[in-house]
Amino acid sequence: MRQPYLAKLLFLLLLAGFGFLPSTAFAQSTGSVSGRVTDSKNEGIPGATVLIEGTSLGSSSNIDGTYSIQSVPAGPHTVVISFVGYNPVRRAVTVVAGQNAEVSAGLSENTTQLAEAVVVGYGTQRRQDVTGAVATVDAKQFVQGQVTNPEQLIQGKVAGVSITTAGGAPGTGSVIRIRGNSSLNANSDPLYVIDGVPVDKEGISGASNPLSLINPSDIATFTVLKDASATAIYGNRASGGVILITTKKGLQGEKLRVELNSQVGVSTVARRYETLSTDQFRSLIQTNGAASQFATLGKGDTNWQKEISRTAATYDNTVSLIGSVAKVPFRVSYGNLYQEGIIITNLLKRNSGSVSLSPTLLDNHLRIDVNAKGSVVDNRFVDYGTVSGAALYDPTQSVTSTESRFTRYGGYSQFTNSVGQPLGNAPGNPVAALNNSNNTSQVKRLIGNVQFDYKVHGIDGLRANLNLGLDVSRGRGSNIIQPTDFGNYNTAAAAATNAGINGRYTQYAQDKDMKLLEAYLAYGKQVGGTKFDVQGGYAYQTFVYQGPNFLDYRYDRKTKVNSSDTLTVPNYYGKLVMLSYFGRATMNVKDKYLLTATLRNDQTSRFRPGYRSGLFPAVGLAWRVKNEDFLKDNNLFSELKLRAGYGRTGQQDLGQGYYDTQPRYVLSGSSTTYPLGNTGSTTVPTYSPQGYNAILTWETTNTYNAGLDLGFLDNRLTATVDVYERRASNLLARVNFSAGSNLTNQLDANIGSLRNRGIEVGLNYGILQGSDLNWNVNLNGAYNVNKITDLGQQAENFNGYKVGGIGGGTGNTIQIQGVGQPINSFFVAKQVYGVDGRPVEGLYVDKDGNGIINDADYVSYKQSAPLVTLGFSSNLTYKKLVFAFTLRSNLGNYVYNANAANFGTYANAQGSTLFVSNLSPDVLNTGFTRQQLFSDYYVQNASFLRAENISLGYNVGKVLGASSLRVTANVQNAFLVTKYKGVDPEVSGGIDSNFYPRARTFTLGLALGI
Repeated sequence: MRQPYLAKLLFLLLLAGFGFLPSTAFAQSTGSVSGRVTDSKNEGIPGATVLIEGTSLGSSSNIDGTYSIQSVPAGPHTVVISFVGYNPVRRAVTVVAGQNAEVSAGLSENTTQLAEAVVVGYGTQRRQDVTGAVATVDAKQFVQGQVTNPEQLIQGKVAGVSITTAGGAPGTGSVIRIRGNSSLNANSDPLYVIDGVPVDKEGISGASNPLSLINPSDIATFTVLKDASATAIYGNRASGGVILITTKKGLQGEKLRVELNSQVGVSTVARRYETLSTDQFRSLIQTNGAASQFATLGKGDTNWQKEISRTAATYDNTVSLIGSVAKVPFRVSYGNLYQEGIIITNLLKRNSGSVSLSPTLLDNHLRIDVNAKGSVVDNRFVDYGTVSGAALYDPTQSVTSTESRFTRYGGYSQFTNSVGQPLGNAPGNPVAALNNSNNTSQVKRLIGNVQFDYKVHGIDGLRANLNLGLDVSRGRGSNIIQPTDFGNYNTAAAAATNAGINGRYTQYAQDKDMKLLEAYLAYGKQVGGTKFDVQGGYAYQTFVYQGPNFLDYRYDRKTKVNSSDTLTVPNYYGKLVMLSYFGRATMNVKDKYLLTATLRNDQTSRFRPGYRSGLFPAVGLAWRVKNEDFLKDNNLFSELKLRAGYGRTGQQDLGQGYYDTQPRYVLSGSSTTYPLGNTGSTTVPTYSPQGYNAILTWETTNTYNAGLDLGFLDNRLTATVDVYERRASNLLARVNFSAGSNLTNQLDANIGSLRNRGIEVGLNYGILQGSDLNWNVNLNGAYNVNKITDLGQQAENFNGYKVGGIGGGTGNTIQIQGVGQPINSFFVAKQVYGVDGRPVEGLYVDKDGNGIINDADYVSYKQSAPLVTLGFSSNLTYKKLVFAFTLRSNLGNYVYNANAANFGTYANAQGSTLFVSNLSPDVLNTGFTRQQLFSDYYVQNASFLRAENISLGYNVGKVLGASSLRVTANVQNAFLVTKYKGVDPEVSGGIDSNFYPRARTFTLGLALGI
């Protein structure tokens, strides 16, 4: 524990010994009291109230739980330490003049939800002081088991937060939506702020999910800011909400300890795409196919989906060193993850490290926080097209063959003639395709910052804060395809010469650098029963991406794929700069009436002068009714607070189109070079002008929120209810431009508006609380209705902008952005059904009766986003045994089953006489002989209930010299209940063309403390 008075006392004694100190120097009548406030885990509690009973002297604990009270009269006193949601503590202390008395205390919890300080933008607040819609999830509530991506820790834990993982590959990206989609084309992802660093929203080449570069074991808390009164302090990047991630840190005075978390997991395929069995397929071809097609069938019985899948292993280890040395709290960690995908050759390896230092200097006036998180991630990807090809590959073919005609293909069987030449456009053997492709990447990332927080000497309550941060990523990748790959032989040139074209080698590289400078002043003071805090600051942030462009080569890496290509390919570069000014004021009157007001001004280099400045205000009000005199003696409520807020946030994130508002020229392709000389043997590249929109500006979102916080039974039961409306205007959308009006027919423009309305409910209940048996449950739910309210001036009979590309032809789409409809609603023809209940092929409702089915007859039908999201978690502890689970559910979401539409017809098997392909068993229900792509029959209900995690743990306690040992067993994706017939009902965007299945993972974990 810190004892700064010892050094001071020694100095005074030395002076006295040399006769330089007057005897009156010790005639002081006051001393000080300091200490640390902790919880049951010895973790500091920030924001706790510490008072000297019977006086006006007091203080609040810092972020690490420490506090200090100066000018305390000498003599006996009682120190009262309290924090909402914890049982207060009283400690007797005798203060000696000129000395410091140490009083530390550990508080015990008496609540579940209101027991923590809340991290907000540029600071912290007590939970009871929050006026906005804010939710916090800490390590005790995280989803357990094998978690590769940090966002998976809070799946199903926060009302109104939808997290959809795009398939089952390790490290696959997730689509996160807070209160629905906030834009048509701009980035609707939330802003991530990691230890005070607002990181780059965009990904890096070589990583399917930028968050997979962060070790989840380093994370302490997630705080989700949902309404604009909470998010507006981040202005232009906060329309999609804000997620504040705080990592684990050491604490002042903490003993040195080592923590080891180790997990080993086994993953299997949870659910595969349904196809016809080998016998069904053989019978279908014999009955409905041509004789030449039947002749192509082999004698095998191969389940190709099983052949390309495996039981995958995962090893995940993190070791941490935590403590305080020389009064410097620190935490250092190293993590190693090795995760196989359930598809053969798919692999992710991650080595990560983190360092945090939190020294306090200048007699506790200067706190320095140093944070650094680095990782190196190695990926081996698989082609999703090959995974889908496995589901549809002829099941009568064998994987390998000893026939000589297959020698050139490495012994893998392929669709060839008798001498080994490819047949037409036949697909390749999926197992061979995966083994022949080595698609790898290595991505390095460093996120770090140093933050100085200085309590200005001589001005009580004034703080100066400086935050310097960076986010640096380096992505490198290549794809090496073997010369024996069937895809290289299967070209006209290769078939004519009866030889392969020597494989292929492609590569890419990207460097991304984000730099941040933030500085603000904050002043807090209490006057009577009113506490207020004001702050104002400045932020400067730059984003730079750059890298080389590469030509494609053959396997030898010397021969160009396009041998006539003589271009010298230039590098690419882009830079975005944002300047911001922000301020916030909070006021607390008698712990009853609360006010929060924020204002931020952002300017972005993405837009041209005159259009680049955005102003984002917000105000939040709250009334803690429980503290009113008429409820003080009421035993029913332990918390009752009403909240209301309004705010405006912005949106300017259109990916890396940093210069789309400026006229510019770009290098044309090799087909547009200009020949020089009589022979034309020398060519020079040409440049072409690009379309641009000079008046593009901010998209803005206005949010209204009303909330109610309730606590019962001494906060054993807590509830939070929020209702909201979000109106986005000046939508950034890709729209059609009339011919000749620009240099392209499509550009980004500000058009129209959309609206989200909804209600969120969160319940936490400590059903049982005892010395041996404890049971806590959490239930959260959200209902959100999304609607496009305007798309600007349009031509008559304009249905909307068609989106959602599908196969089956060039330019086919299945969704629409139309006025009065949700984002990405399906635009389909209404199917007519026969008396037998089966859809009638080619027969649809003709709305205008003209005998032609076209856009005039199509209807907007259903939506891809769920109307209702639900989460339920339970944690039951009996002595040392812990049982927990998390359930998630989406209701009212629909998916266009593109796989069934494309492959659920007899035409799929009959498309060629040289080979045949398997198909969806849905053809047995429809009998379709050709694709019916635009039928609403394929828009299917994708509501589901998923068991995200089930875990069983045992806290062994002290054993073999260790201070603690915990053993856990987990199963993730334990079960799924749904009527959807595709691989998985969770499909971001609503179009299911994915065949990569999600895994079911069984994990055994050990957590050891030394």
